[in-house]
Amino acid sequence: MLGKLLYIEWMKLKKSKVLQILSISPILSTVSAYFTFTDFPGNQWMNSFYTMIMVQAVLFLPLLAGLFSAAVCRYEHSEGGWKQLLALPVKRIQVYSAKYIIVCLFVALTQLLLLVGLFLVGYLHGYNDPFPWQGVLVRLFMGWLGCLPIIALQLWVSTAWSSFAAPVALNVILTLPNILIANSEKFGPWYPWAQPFLGMVLEQQSGFTFSIETLVFVIVGGCVIFTIGGLVYFQRKAV
Repeated sequence: MLGKLLYIEWMKLKKSKVLQILSISPILSTVSAYFTFTDFPGNQWMNSFYTMIMVQAVLFLPLLAGLFSAAVCRYEHSEGGWKQLLALPVKRIQVYSAKYIIVCLFVALTQLLLLVGLFLVGYLHGYNDPFPWQGVLVRLFMGWLGCLPIIALQLWVSTAWSSFAAPVALNVILTLPNILIANSEKFGPWYPWAQPFLGMVLEQQSGFTFSIETLVFVIVGGCVIFTIGGLVYFQRKAV
């Protein structure tokens, strides 16, 4: 049943403009890296990749996480969609899980498109350095991982609020301070909306781009708390 629900969510988003929005950030990141080509010391691929991260991770990743979360609930909030969906022989936890998974997949797809953009930049500039697979893939994964608490919270809010604009506006308000908070050693590691960026730029001795405290309390802890809260609310939600 979960597979069928995932397919339904995919078909709903496929008919919307979400797929077009999904590619905007990787395209802008690729264009930025191409035109800001510099011959800094170090690996050529990583120099371009850090330029792309500044475009992708500071604002776009957390914004897209909130936008996708609002989009998967948009149809159900209109014309009694929740009643029609929950009248089917499905469990609410399956419905909620399908929406959460599909948002996570869309954020992952955005990261994969960023990788494609990096290959394109390297090809056009004719990079000769070996491709740093580990450094790039770890940062792409950590950027995606840093989005999970945001997705969990935004999905909770999106199921509760019937307005599509309200959860998106909330996410924008919480994302905009990233430029300042991400550079703060005191607040940056504890601010959920800064984690996609920090996860893609920092490098810890543990082998992770997150510190252990941030990984445990902010990423895992925040994801668990917001997911449980959203599930409990959705189970009790009157339709």
